[in-house]
Amino acid sequence: MHQDADSDYGVSFPDFPGCTSAGSTLDEARAGAAEALALHVEGMVEDGDAVPEPSSLESIMRDPDNRDGVAILVDLPSAAKVVRVNITIQADVLREIDRNAEDHGFTRSAFRVAAANREITAAKS
Repeated sequence: MHQDADSDYGVSFPDFPGCTSAGSTLDEARAGAAEALALHVEGMVEDGDAVPEPSSLESIMRDPDNRDGVAILVDLPSAAKVVRVNITIQADVLREIDRNAEDHGFTRSAFRVAAANREITAAKS
C-alpha cells in the first residue's frame, strides 16, 4: 500500500502484475484491495492460469520499488465466487466509469463493484 502526494492510497500486488486498487482512506483501500484481488484471481482461474503462492513480506519489502510502501496481507476467501455478467450501459456513462476507474487504480469491474458496495452499505445505514 502506498500514497503519493495529493493522491488516494494505492494498492498493488507484486504477485499479480496488473492487479491494482485504491481508496481515499486506508480502510477503503484495504477493502478495495480484497475485491480487486478476488476479481483478478477469478479471471486467472477462468483463463486457466496458475494462481501463484504469496511471496513473503520480507521478499516484497526487499524490492526497492516497494520501499516507500507498507506491506499488508490481503485475504482471498476461497468461498468467494465471482460471476461474469454482461450489462447494457450508455456509452458516455461507460467512458466516465473507465476514466474514474483508471484515475483511482481500479479495473472497470472493480470500480463498479466498489460503487455498488458503497450504495448497498449506504442503503443499510
